[in-house]
Amino acid sequence: MEPVYILGGLRTPIVVKNGKFRNIRPEYFGAKVLQKLIEKYRLKNIDGIFAGNAVGTGGNIARLMSLEAGISDTVPACTIDMQCASAAAAIDIARTKIACKSGDLFLAGGMESSSLQPLRIYDTKDDRYMQIPGGCYKTAQFSPDELSPTAMLQGAERIIKVEQIKKTELDYWVLKSHQRACLARDKKLLESYIVPINGWSIDNGLHDKMDQRLLNRLPPVLGPGTSITAANTCRTNDGAAFIVLCSENYCKKNNIKPKFRLLDALEKAGPPKESPRGAMRAADALLDCNNLSYYDMDSIEFNEAFAVIDVLFARRFPKLTEHYNQLGGALAYGHPYGASGAILALHLMRSLCISQGKYGLAAIAGAGGMGAAFLIEQCRR
Repeated sequence: MEPVYILGGLRTPIVVKNGKFRNIRPEYFGAKVLQKLIEKYRLKNIDGIFAGNAVGTGGNIARLMSLEAGISDTVPACTIDMQCASAAAAIDIARTKIACKSGDLFLAGGMESSSLQPLRIYDTKDDRYMQIPGGCYKTAQFSPDELSPTAMLQGAERIIKVEQIKKTELDYWVLKSHQRACLARDKKLLESYIVPINGWSIDNGLHDKMDQRLLNRLPPVLGPGTSITAANTCRTNDGAAFIVLCSENYCKKNNIKPKFRLLDALEKAGPPKESPRGAMRAADALLDCNNLSYYDMDSIEFNEAFAVIDVLFARRFPKLTEHYNQLGGALAYGHPYGASGAILALHLMRSLCISQGKYGLAAIAGAGGMGAAFLIEQCRR
């Protein structure tokens, strides 16, 4: 298999739903990221674009974004929907193309606008039409025996109960995520990755004043006796993120010394009602395939869709928590579904640069019991 390299990547600010990007289509701000990537890395002869999108208007939104960016209409583009794991899956598809010598240069990542998420309606002939008011829905069905807009929340709550996770454990990771993210912001550690949109360049979900008193006041989202709150589950957001993947041949032709190599990636699946387990399931399988362990990793990024994901990691690897989500996670930044896998890649690369580490692991859970993970290596000069 051909080696696959990462030249770099960029993202928009991660903006809270119905905030600064509320009227901007995802293909528009996604296009801005692509334009800046092409300019920054002087990209030539792009072989294809793979973009994750989970709750958009449908169709091949990646192609629409590519054309909005002014990229040649001869460049193919494909939209990937693996829900929260969409961008990670897009990265894996691009990696596979290069590894199999089916191209030398790809852009991969994703974009999402929760603000513009459309309301859909089942056809009257669909039996689900009668199961929900007016047949209208925003959240897709993820399991054959569950049709609920709160299916993901219920899945996280289910894991909390099965694993007997305490509120104090969840609260710890909420606070830790915001503290680390605010510190990264104050030190401008991610500033070079951010493409301003309409003059806005701030991740506006971070809370400097997040404290235990606030966490104690938040009511459970699913009612009395439950644990999920607005703090220990991520917000819904708008944003886009893409990375540049290329072959060794492309690097040689263009006299490029890449900073990172994408070693491997994969997707795994399990019980559809236990989606928070998907991240670790995929990460376990990926490390096993590469004869590596978590203890070989210098930086680890798991998407914090729920604090329960952090708790599961911390219980299993208490000595590795300082290597985990070092710049804060989605509990602070938020979760623009289709883009989050590529956001993890950017934050992982930044963490490796800071620590001067070698190996980095990223993993993300997806609706329906899915999970995706990828492994990168910082190239030594």
